[in-house]
Amino acid sequence: MSKPVVMIAAGGTGGHLFPAFALAEELGRRGYDVDLVTDVRADQYGIDFPGRAAHQVPSATLRGRSPLAIARTATTLLRGLFHAHALIKKQTPSVMVGFGGYPTLPPLIAARIAGVPFVIHEANAVMGRANRLLARLENKIALTFEKTKYLEDADEEKVRLVGMPVRDAVLEAALPYKSPGPSGIFSLLVFGGSQGARVFSDIVPEALAGMPQDLKGRLKLVQQVREEDMDRVRDAYDEAGIDAELGTFFSDLPKRMAAAHLIVARSGASTVAETAILGRPAIYVPLPHALDNDQLENATRIQDVGGGWCIEQKAFTPERLREEVNRLAAEPNTLALAAKAAHSVGEPGAVAKLADVIEEMKR
Repeated sequence: MSKPVVMIAAGGTGGHLFPAFALAEELGRRGYDVDLVTDVRADQYGIDFPGRAAHQVPSATLRGRSPLAIARTATTLLRGLFHAHALIKKQTPSVMVGFGGYPTLPPLIAARIAGVPFVIHEANAVMGRANRLLARLENKIALTFEKTKYLEDADEEKVRLVGMPVRDAVLEAALPYKSPGPSGIFSLLVFGGSQGARVFSDIVPEALAGMPQDLKGRLKLVQQVREEDMDRVRDAYDEAGIDAELGTFFSDLPKRMAAAHLIVARSGASTVAETAILGRPAIYVPLPHALDNDQLENATRIQDVGGGWCIEQKAFTPERLREEVNRLAAEPNTLALAAKAAHSVGEPGAVAKLADVIEEMKR
């Protein structure tokens, strides 16, 4: 007897793909075959998709509002719709699941046309534009945050609060936080999400180079750096005499997060959720200029409970970061309290709750 099939649609960023991986792991344990539908190769993040197959469907994100840009995006999405419809007809899924972003529009609209029930998951504290469109259709809406902007008028019967699914590797890495000693190693982890963040290469080396010599001697730094910035960042740390491990991508990032006394990162939904489940204090620097300020909302939610500190990029200077790191390194109790507060809002059972919603929906 063949297994029931669930198809997961996720855009091509780690923020969309990582929760898709987490859900595939859980559904696999429950006896489902899981296919991924995306616009990119899933293995670009160094993790094999834990399912039966991965399918690429043409898609596009609207960039600009000129008639030409809109026409190009619409044409690509229409091609993706026909491709996704043929794929659904062939694979006959019981349920479709979408994790947001324009690349989820073709497969989920195709599911609606084919009569396949679907669930959309909103990772951020702000409902994304693609999910807002899909929320108008017959489906279920799973949320990470209880108060999610732009969802005020949704039918309460459609909405379920589940949290943010995280991968098994994150749950396995979760260990109690240990504060840094007054003279021992101080572990600092800096990363910018799956795509990296150039601002960290611009700001962090100068900030750390100006720290007191005794703290520089204690510092154990791990930093994600884009390939094009690697040489200049490595030279800066060598000149400053700082012990730094640099990489363009860390496939074992959850373990590195768990080993950190302090994290400096963007505030995408996956990053915030994983940091909370691990219970690690963080300085969040939200991605600026986002249409809906979703990362600022995510970071603010954690800051409000005392689990971290939000510094907007316009205020993220070497001097400001140096001041914060110096202060927190000297206040291990402050770090421990922030770790406890962050852990209090983590939801390790999110993936199971989302899988339960999917099982309720299957045809």
